[in-house]
Amino acid sequence: MPTLTTRTPTLQELAAEAAARYTAANPLSRASFERSTGFLPGADTRTVNHYAPFPATIVRGEGARLYDLDGHEYLDFLNDYTAGLYGHSNPAIRDAISEALKNGLTLGGPTPNQQEFAELICARFPSVERVRFTNSGTESNLMAISLARAVIGRDKVLVFDGAYHGGPLNFAGPDRRLNLPFRCIVGEYNDVESARSLIEGHAGGLACVLVEPMLGGGGCIPATREFLSTLRKATERSGVLLIFDEVQTSRLAPGGIQEALGIHADLTTFGKYLGGGASFGAFGGRADLMDRFDPRRPDHFSHAGTHNNNVVTMAAGIAGLRDVLTPAVVRRLNRRGDDLRAAMNGVATRLDAPARVTGRGSIMAVHFQRAPIRCHADTAATPQAARDLFHLEMLLAGLWIAPRGFTTVSLAHDDEDCQVLVTEFEAFLERHGAAIDNSPGNS
Repeated sequence: MPTLTTRTPTLQELAAEAAARYTAANPLSRASFERSTGFLPGADTRTVNHYAPFPATIVRGEGARLYDLDGHEYLDFLNDYTAGLYGHSNPAIRDAISEALKNGLTLGGPTPNQQEFAELICARFPSVERVRFTNSGTESNLMAISLARAVIGRDKVLVFDGAYHGGPLNFAGPDRRLNLPFRCIVGEYNDVESARSLIEGHAGGLACVLVEPMLGGGGCIPATREFLSTLRKATERSGVLLIFDEVQTSRLAPGGIQEALGIHADLTTFGKYLGGGASFGAFGGRADLMDRFDPRRPDHFSHAGTHNNNVVTMAAGIAGLRDVLTPAVVRRLNRRGDDLRAAMNGVATRLDAPARVTGRGSIMAVHFQRAPIRCHADTAATPQAARDLFHLEMLLAGLWIAPRGFTTVSLAHDDEDCQVLVTEFEAFLERHGAAIDNSPGNS
């Protein structure tokens, strides 16, 4: 009799099968999604929350865990894309918010809390002599760019492919029609010679260079010291301002990546976790630049924002930075992240599996490829079906991560939580590593 052979499912088929299991396990979230589409385009108000076939509806968070509408519990390794560094129920932050609310909600004037929070930020981040608050990292980047253009008197901005500086400053995808109409020059990340050439070649019209010391949305790709050092030296020679977007990376060392590498920017932008989990943004830097916002100057710039110093963020931010996120705690958090990433890469090496975990400290991303990763374009070697499959399998295993493989460690995690992720990562590679390796175009 002829021998029957069993065809190995493709990655797309495996992902479709996982999606079917996910759908069957989440009927209430599916119903919530379908109802919401009648009022919210795509059933949400934040595109990054969406994934196929539909996102789970989250109803509660506690510590390092999330709970959805269908009663599932997840270990949260996304932490709201780094904003949830403190976990979901840190008592110091919760108590600070409750106490602040006793004195009123929208006060509409200067408060002692904004003064203390500003002092804490300037003391923590060495290059920040003055600071102003906003409501998001997006606003912070817009204000920093606008300040640079006004002060320098030129209008071009050098950014890098794969960078994400907020919704209207997104260079991580091909469709940039919703970006603000700044005159942006897009360079290649970690390309030293190209960056130097672009700065020198456009010096006559260039106001600033805006860079993430580690690409976040672009794949958790750390900048090399040589790359950032080149940006610093080239901008100084050309009279161009250097802006570090440390919205995410400021948590990777007590004074951010700038302190860790000893390379300081003229302006720095912040957001996410520094607000203690509340809406937050800030930009700051050299006193001579930031003092242009001093209303006592006849030539001052105006910077408004109804909720810039809202009482919830000021209270939560102070409690987090002063009482919880001490330098020792920052170092311990990032050692745990480094250990987790090393363990996951060790698993991939031992299994000879097509996987790489990039990142630094407590922020990382999983890529399913053998090819090295130095810039955003390199991540295209990972098949999209592999990302989809991994995300759905982790959700079904009770692990909350981003659809693109983005993962973070919070202060609420312990070593046992991290081991759960390592174990499930290993099981995934054992089941599906061969299918990923055999997918068209993978290398």
